[in-house]
Amino acid sequence: MSDERGRRWRLVLGGAAEESLGSAAGRDGAMDAALAALYDDGSSSDKRSAGLGSSAPKVARWLGDIREYFPSTVVQVMQSDAIERLDLTRLLLEPEMLTAVEPDVHLVGTLLSLNRVMPDKARQTARQVVRTVVEQLERRIEQKTRAAVTGALNRAARISRPRHADIDWDRTIRANLKHYQAEHRTVIPERLVGYGRRTTSVQRDVVLCVDQSGSMAASVVFSGVFAAVLASMRSLRTSLVVFDTAVVDLTEQLSDPVEVLFGTQLGGGTDINRAIAYSQQLITRPRDSIFVLISDLYEGGVREEMLRRVAEMTAAGVQVVVLLALSDEGAPAYDHENAAALAALGVPAFACTPDAFPDLMAAAIERRDLKAFAERLTVQEATTGR
Repeated sequence: MSDERGRRWRLVLGGAAEESLGSAAGRDGAMDAALAALYDDGSSSDKRSAGLGSSAPKVARWLGDIREYFPSTVVQVMQSDAIERLDLTRLLLEPEMLTAVEPDVHLVGTLLSLNRVMPDKARQTARQVVRTVVEQLERRIEQKTRAAVTGALNRAARISRPRHADIDWDRTIRANLKHYQAEHRTVIPERLVGYGRRTTSVQRDVVLCVDQSGSMAASVVFSGVFAAVLASMRSLRTSLVVFDTAVVDLTEQLSDPVEVLFGTQLGGGTDINRAIAYSQQLITRPRDSIFVLISDLYEGGVREEMLRRVAEMTAAGVQVVVLLALSDEGAPAYDHENAAALAALGVPAFACTPDAFPDLMAAAIERRDLKAFAERLTVQEATTGR
């Protein structure tokens, strides 16, 4: 075994491999100790299985160590594992702890779940952590979302008698291929296809209806940021509704996604039917409206009414989209029976990554086949391993 390979196995296996692979020293020793504090369960004779316990100073030092020794993606995984394995949630209510962590979507979800019990001294620091993550997400998604939505709106506004500058030559040629004149080696366009002229009026109404039960934490974070980006586009009228057993309309806060996220309340039950009933009141132009339900579909309300309301919206011309998750984590546990019932209504339910969401919105605006979109997305994610 090469020295580098042996070194890596030593770090993976921890103290249990000390006899066969030797002890870790120097920087490797510090990395080994940081890993052992989190992942060694103390059941072996490993003398380094000290753990983190509930000591805030020890945890703060550990958080600093892992940020020094590991890349940020690994740090985020270790932080998430520490919160789950060692019950560090309580310590995150301390401002000094919050300044030591690596901000990420999972941490934001944890902080939002603590919103009701968070002391005032930690609230300002928590807001700064959330703002840091929000700004990172905005940089990741804003440009692509604007480009995808604007392009879809322009394509959806195609006209059949465009001015020369507005002709979509690619689609015009495709539409007139049957008029190809072989002797002249050209296409005689009998029908011109073009884009409608740009307009500042509202072209689509978008309602995002988001399940804020505890399992949907990452989806709530991404949904809040996407809603804020969509709300900043004048061609859309965007509403954001979050729900558990109650329904809260956060549309007025969309100018500040941090306020939006702190307006959510993770946890509690689920009444999808009530949330859809409220959302229906916001839809005044069905054929120009997109309704996006983001939920794991575990319904605590009246299931039959929930399905009836979805059927009513689709019959009225609303483009209905159901996402089991809007996150990088793939589909969570979800109610397969309700997903199948929605599919029978022509509304497929599927998980969507944040990177694919702009393309999904474009497909919805153009009223493309969302079942085909979901199938392509599933194949793509399987190919990339996401």
